[in-house]
Parts: sequence; C-alpha cells; structure tokens
Amino acid sequence: MADAFDVAGPDGRTLEAIVEGPEDGTLVISHHGTPGSASEIWPPHIDAAAERGLRLACYSRPGGAGSDRDAGRSVADCAQDAAAIADHLEADRFYSIGGSGGGPHSLACAALLPDRVIAAATIASVAPFEADDLDWSAGMGEENLQEFDAVQAGPEALEAFLNEWLTELTDITGEQVLAALGDLVSEPDAAVLSGDYAEHSAASMRDAIRSGIWGWFDDDFAMFKPWGFDLAAIEVPVTVWHGTEDRFVPLAHGEWLAGRVAGADARLLDDHGHLSLALAHFGEILDVLVRSAEDGDGARQSKT
Repeated sequence: MADAFDVAGPDGRTLEAIVEGPEDGTLVISHHGTPGSASEIWPPHIDAAAERGLRLACYSRPGGAGSDRDAGRSVADCAQDAAAIADHLEADRFYSIGGSGGGPHSLACAALLPDRVIAAATIASVAPFEADDLDWSAGMGEENLQEFDAVQAGPEALEAFLNEWLTELTDITGEQVLAALGDLVSEPDAAVLSGDYAEHSAASMRDAIRSGIWGWFDDDFAMFKPWGFDLAAIEVPVTVWHGTEDRFVPLAHGEWLAGRVAGADARLLDDHGHLSLALAHFGEILDVLVRSAEDGDGARQSKT
C-alpha cells in the first residue's frame, strides 16, 4: 500500500500525493493522465519500480481529487508543484514520467527543472494543440473529438460537457469501463480492460472527480493553450513512447513530439494502444529511463 501525504504547494495550495518504494531509492515522479489523480498508479508498476531501486510518487494535479484548484494554470506551472513534492521527499534530483495528459507535464519538468530532472519519459502523450504539420484530432475516438470540440467552444460548453461525464463516472464499475470509453478503445486496449485492471481504472476515474470536474477542466484548457516552455530547448534525456493503435492520442502525436523534443529517443511500438503499452512495457520504460540518464552523463563528460 502506497503512503499518502499532503504537501504545501506554491501559494499555500495543498497537493495530494502518494509515494511507495525504498526510502533510499531514486525518486520517480509520475504525472497522471486526464482525468486522473494520484491513485492512478497501477500497483504492479510500484513493484516494478521498487525492483529497480526506484521510489515512485504521483500527485493529483490542482483541482483533481484532494488537491486545491489553481484556476487558469498552464502546463508549465506543474514544475513548481513537482519541485514541492521532491522537496517534501528530500529528493534533490528525480526522474519524470507522464502518461497521456500527463505527458506534457513530464516534459515541462524536463524543460524547466534541468538541474533536478535526471531524465524524462512520455507515454502516449498529446502534442501541443497548435503544433505545426500535425492534424491534431485525426484518428481520435469520437469521445475525445466531442470533448475537444467543447474546449474550443469555450468554458461554458466544456463545463456542461464534463458535468455530463461526471454523472456517468461517479459510480462507474470495472464492468462498465470498456463501454464508457467507447470509440476510444482500440483492440489492444480492449484486451486489457478487464478483471483487476478494469476495476483499478474505474476506481481511478471515480477518485479523479470526487471533488468535481475542475482538475479535468483545467487540464483540458492547459493542454490547448501554449504550454509555457520550449520543447527544442530541453537539455535532459527524453524518451517518447507511443503505440501505433492508440485512439485516445493517435501515433502522429508521438511522432511529432519525437521530432521536436531536443534529442528525444522515440519508442513507437506496433500493436499497442493507449493503455496496453504501459501495462506491457513499464519495466522497460523504467530501464530505458535510467539508462538514458547514464548515457547522457557519459556524452556530457566526453564533451568536457
């Protein structure tokens, strides 16, 4: 069982977080998807981290679950929150991982905390909405197309749209997850959305919205406006993971990020969707994360 704790974040806001793993292990901060919360971490991923001597933490972004809202926040603002988590855990340096809507936030930490982030990874991350040479919504499932149409229609439209989802997700069960996600689910993702993982996904959805829609709402608008940092200026090693069968965030997003993030290592995997990739490859994702930092240190030393 992961240890839950609260952190006093910037401006006196409370951040809800969890951590598990060896106390002397190198910290990994995981940025959850959208909607999501600290509880999103799948317990076998905690075990995989511990087996590698890593300490895995996740926090609920402002407005989600038990974290105070920071209305109008940008993606870049997460860096100060991640730093507060690391400070609380007495970690001078840490790794950063983000899946789906957490991907941009992992990149923000890499860009804005170069003296603290050792290496970073994204898993099925969205690209910036105004990305050049990218048809941003092409290949997305219908549910995401509707949501992002609501974002573009404005705050009132998005609030109404998310409140409809709130009604459906408040009491969602594992047996209902597959149907609720509808057109977003590709065949590889459908294959994993059963049993304990479906129950965990349902519990995470319920937890994400236990304080209402505002964490989800603010995440959506943060992703659609400028992120607040330069992808091309990132100095720490970054690995971009994406599945070819992703209907939540199509492969083109991962390809775009891999081509724009400075020095990114692209891991674009056949026959994986949005969810199945991390379930099947989380241990490898951690191994590559650690190895990328070691390789990067070697490259920097060879230049001095």
